[in-house]
Amino acid sequence: QVQLVESGGGLAQPGGSLRLSCAASGFTFSSYAMSWARQAPGMGLEWVSAILSDGSDTYYADSVKGRFTISRDNAKNTVYLQMNSLKPEDTALYYCAKGKRDAVVPGFLDEYEYWGQGTQVTVSS
Repeated sequence: QVQLVESGGGLAQPGGSLRLSCAASGFTFSSYAMSWARQAPGMGLEWVSAILSDGSDTYYADSVKGRFTISRDNAKNTVYLQMNSLKPEDTALYYCAKGKRDAVVPGFLDEYEYWGQGTQVTVSS
């Protein structure tokens, strides 16, 4: 069965960095787009970033553009989210998700069919 396991969350200071990882199994990882989304306390799920199956195209929400970088290693079945210049408003539970296909519609969460359990990111001084 499909499994997505996020890791790398934690506490960071404003302006700091964290790198999230998502280890995937149970499907042909190199054939699907992957995405990151987040949910802040009391808020809905927010799409953050996505990447095509071969890493040729990446997509970002305006709120993280220029600060976050998504990447993937198909040999390791892992997708990453490098988060720099962190802000308190980046505090959220971060999820990775498997796309239904190898395509991305930025911001459209219905494109994703499996989600991990999430990893908490807290940005505070």
